[in-house]
Amino acid sequence: MTSTSLPLTADASRRANKFLQLTLRVWFIVAVIGQLFFAAYVGAFYGGAAINGNLAAWNEVLTPGYQEGETLSNFVIGIHLFFAFLITLAGPLQFILRIRQSFPTFHRWNGRMYVTLTAIGGISGFYMIWAHDDSSTVSHLAMSIEAFLIVLAGVLVWRKAVQRKMKQHEQWAVRLFLVASGVWFFRVFLMGWIIVNGRAVGFDPETFEGPFLTFLSYAHYLIPLAVYELYLLAQRSKGTNGRYAMGGLMIICIAVTVIGIFGATVGMWLPAVQ
Repeated sequence: MTSTSLPLTADASRRANKFLQLTLRVWFIVAVIGQLFFAAYVGAFYGGAAINGNLAAWNEVLTPGYQEGETLSNFVIGIHLFFAFLITLAGPLQFILRIRQSFPTFHRWNGRMYVTLTAIGGISGFYMIWAHDDSSTVSHLAMSIEAFLIVLAGVLVWRKAVQRKMKQHEQWAVRLFLVASGVWFFRVFLMGWIIVNGRAVGFDPETFEGPFLTFLSYAHYLIPLAVYELYLLAQRSKGTNGRYAMGGLMIICIAVTVIGIFGATVGMWLPAVQ
């Protein structure tokens, strides 16, 4: 009886693992495509405006944007945008197994660059919101926490790599990727919310204020982090129910991400570069 039940249990466990891993891979592919769209937008709009000497065009979509005579502020914003472009391209490459195995030197140096640029991006973003952003203190606090988490996760990614604790290193790398992608998540969640509701609900689209935006200012990085912690918990679970449940949650995440990417691309990114 025991010899018959053990293979069945092991087979069920493998099926649950495959299902969970499949949903994770699909979400990752969808997210990478969406981030490439975002990177193309950042490069085309902000980079195009800079090349054409029309930095004032940044003010059409960015607050704070270009300010006449504010050399330091404009420099910080420019660096923040340029690094955001590089970060969006470099981050996903760290999680492609074939690249890690075939090009370990590239993986290490790309990782070092990614950790450094995310830290600088977080610090420059912190400066931007407190020095020139007129939004609420609640939003300032939310983005300050995000900047702190970016720096903290980057430090722990580096520390775990030095200690050769590779499993923890990989987990902190995922956390860094998620929180450093907060700008992208914010736009995806926002446009997904608008599409699902058919209109702006919970905030004023003219003033860009309201309870939903207050919620989103924290949720755009806390929700992805929370989902990842649930994923790790499901991986550690002995039964199959937790892994199937997590796979179901990942399917919901895939749907939300697809809707949000479509909304952000059609409603925000394409109009800005046309």
